[in-house]
Amino acid sequence: MKMTVRLVPAGALAVLLALGVIATDVAVQAAPQAKVIKIRAKRFDYTPGNITVKKGQPVVLELTSKDVLMGLNLPDFNVRGDMIPEKVTRVRFTPDKTGTFTFVCDIFCGSRHEEMHGTITVID
Repeated sequence: MKMTVRLVPAGALAVLLALGVIATDVAVQAAPQAKVIKIRAKRFDYTPGNITVKKGQPVVLELTSKDVLMGLNLPDFNVRGDMIPEKVTRVRFTPDKTGTFTFVCDIFCGSRHEEMHGTITVID
């Protein structure tokens, strides 16, 4: 079996490499930047309790608790994270539908646990 090897002129190779770098750079720039939202919990409150994000934009929730172990559960997006006193838990998701969705504390945190909730509104 005979193989033929074709050499690409140096100028053409430089152009191809430059185009590849440009194409890669454009692809990286086209990816939406994640919106970081810090949510701090204390008995029986989330701060902030009402959040607005954009559909299709990645979101990173940075969760922490001021006093006791709690949780954040956003079932409409299959998002959940523990909120550990003075530690940060990061949860990432990308909203794929619009509307207003409720998140709740899913670790019993005291007598008003059932009242602890917040909302995420997803807009176009």
